[in-house]
Amino acid sequence: MAPSFSPSPTADSARRRTDNETDHRRASDSERKRDRRDREEEKERTRRKPESRSDSEQSDLETRGRSRHDEKRRPSPQRRDRRRDKQSESDSEGESKRRRVAKSEDKRDRERAKEKEREEGEMDPGSGSDSDRGVRRRREHERKRESGRDRDRKRERERERERERERERDRDNERRREQRRHRDRDDSPRDRRRDYERDTSRQKPRSTKRSRSPNSPPLPPPPPQTLIPETLTSNRTGGIYIPPHRLSQMLREIEDKSSESYQRLTWDALRKSINGLVNKVNATNIKNIIPELFSENLIRGRGLFCRSCMKSQLASPGFTDVFTALVAVVNTKFPEVGKLLLVRIVLQLKRAYKRNDKPQLLAATKFIAHLVNQLVAHEIIALELLTVLLENPTDDSVEVAVGFVKECGALLQDVTPQGLHGVFERFRGILHEGEIDKRVQFLIEGLFAIRKAKFQGFPAVRPDLDLVEQEDQITHEISLDDDLEPETNLDIFKPNPNFLEDEKAYETLKRNILGDESSGEDESGSDDASDASDEEEETDEEEEEERMKIQDETETNLVNLRRTIYLTIMSSVDFEEAGHKLLKIKLEPGQEMELCIMLLECCSQERTYLRYYGLLGQRFCTINRIHQENFEKCFVQQYSMIHRLETNKLRNVAKFFAHLLGTDALPWHVLAYIRLTEEDTTSSSRIFIKILFQELSEHLGIKLLNERLNDLTMQESLESIFPKDNPKNTRFSINFFTSIGLGGITENMREYLKNMPRLIMQQQQKIESDSEDDSGSGSDGSSGSGSESEESESESESESEKRGKKRRKRN
Repeated sequence: MAPSFSPSPTADSARRRTDNETDHRRASDSERKRDRRDREEEKERTRRKPESRSDSEQSDLETRGRSRHDEKRRPSPQRRDRRRDKQSESDSEGESKRRRVAKSEDKRDRERAKEKEREEGEMDPGSGSDSDRGVRRRREHERKRESGRDRDRKRERERERERERERERDRDNERRREQRRHRDRDDSPRDRRRDYERDTSRQKPRSTKRSRSPNSPPLPPPPPQTLIPETLTSNRTGGIYIPPHRLSQMLREIEDKSSESYQRLTWDALRKSINGLVNKVNATNIKNIIPELFSENLIRGRGLFCRSCMKSQLASPGFTDVFTALVAVVNTKFPEVGKLLLVRIVLQLKRAYKRNDKPQLLAATKFIAHLVNQLVAHEIIALELLTVLLENPTDDSVEVAVGFVKECGALLQDVTPQGLHGVFERFRGILHEGEIDKRVQFLIEGLFAIRKAKFQGFPAVRPDLDLVEQEDQITHEISLDDDLEPETNLDIFKPNPNFLEDEKAYETLKRNILGDESSGEDESGSDDASDASDEEEETDEEEEEERMKIQDETETNLVNLRRTIYLTIMSSVDFEEAGHKLLKIKLEPGQEMELCIMLLECCSQERTYLRYYGLLGQRFCTINRIHQENFEKCFVQQYSMIHRLETNKLRNVAKFFAHLLGTDALPWHVLAYIRLTEEDTTSSSRIFIKILFQELSEHLGIKLLNERLNDLTMQESLESIFPKDNPKNTRFSINFFTSIGLGGITENMREYLKNMPRLIMQQQQKIESDSEDDSGSGSDGSSGSGSESEESESESESESEKRGKKRRKRN
């Protein structure tokens, strides 16, 4: 076993002494380095301190240097650039040197730490407790010193970064000053002043006042403030936005009404007004828009009007008929406006056709179609357009042609039926060729169907847009082959030397168009006007009262009433409580039927029939006759729609009405609506009749039911259930009641069926005897027999009339 060595106390004390000396040496070295860096920073600040002067001193120096500009020659820009480059190179070299020193120090500290750890590893502490505690103490002390060194390094790095930021700011300021000095040689005093104020505003707050040197050049005078912006006096047509109140103020303050600036302002106002009116027109307000449009100078702004209409129609093709109706009204007063619009649309159509611009082509063809419908354009242009589109058919051209025919086909059918026939023949030929797409073929087939229906759904002019009489309209004949001029110069402002005269002329024209007859009529007949106004006020008051009556088209009150009735019926304990609650509900006249319908609906929705509903219906029938009549109407409606009910609902409804009939709450003449024959009944109606009479027999008994059915007062109402007009119907009725177990009520019908041959023979014998008496008797006898025959005919007629009335009641 190897011997263990324990260090002596003298060796431990010597080791501790050396460690303390090395630590003290390192701490003194780090403090010495820190002092050296602080001294270098202080020197750097003192060297750069003269450059950081106050703003006032800097401005004085700059103005003083600017005044001595001619006395002292400045260095050339190349020399300044070289000096700035040298300064930046020196700064970068110093920075790199400092970084290298910091890295070498960090590296040296890490090596020392590694050497210390290596020395500790080579030492063998042994098993002594004092040595272990000394090792731990040394290690803790070393860790603390390492953490302190790390903190110092971090602080040093942060200080270095802050110094770098300060250097960057100093370089930027130096660069700006050099650039400003370079510009000061060539720039004007006004530009120099502007740049100087901009640079100084970054460094000092806005509230501080700048000091001016007495030697600085005087500032240029401010530009004169003009009332009209420069953009309005320039040659541009757009200009800047001017609020309406500002524009009116400018118009009022201009004294020369014939000046170019005033004409430009009125031109912009005219353009905005026309655009606004065209954009907000629709089918309901077009009659109000037309007077406002005529109040504007349409002769001067005809180009603006045409351009606005075309742009609005291209943006919203669905309002093409509205724009066309507006153009049709304007065309009656100003034909040159309508012609100019038609020319521009034709040119737009040609341009779109050449460029294969399908959306623009569709909009142009739709506009032309509605102009043809309004008789602004001649129908020859429509036929020419269809010929061009179908000459060399493609999918797009055929689709455009189909849409065009849909829009104006109704008018072409009335005006030129032969031309439209030729167009459809061409469509038929294209369809038979089969070279186009299936989708387009379906479009052509749909067009043929629309033509067969005489263009229903595609009227030429809507009734609310038919504002111009056919005799007042002016039609323009324009061909696609004509050389057309769009007159685009009308869209641009040009000064008019006769501006005031033209405006006055349009004012008189506007007065003639809109009319001033109302004032003359008011002066001539004031009394009549006052009486008429009183009558109009009365009628207006009556109309307002009628309008104030609110009509609920959503039936909200009816739904709430049905909900209340349903909840009352379903929440009551017995029929007496339900009847008492339902009678408290305030029903308006005509709403009594809803109570009966809801009661019948609740009864039919149950899984099995509940006597509760029958007793409740009986109570209402006995209280008020109106409810009895309503239940009678419900019986007729339910029997007519009995085939729509399910078997369960049908059973509940039949038992409900059987209860009302058995308790005499409902009169028995309602059975006259039932006709029991093979042709007039269905399986559902036969089930209803079966359950109805079975319930009556259970409620009344077969004997009482038979007596009730054989009552003479009930025979008229029961002839339809127990028919005797035809043996076939009689046998069907007897077999039906026998099959449901109620053969006892058919005894009278069986006897009638047995005696029917004998009765027929008696009738024949009677007819033969009457004929013999008629032949052997004289004129008296003949007259007597004639009177008898007349009586028999009258009796037969009366019987037939009775049967007809009964049938009408059943139906």
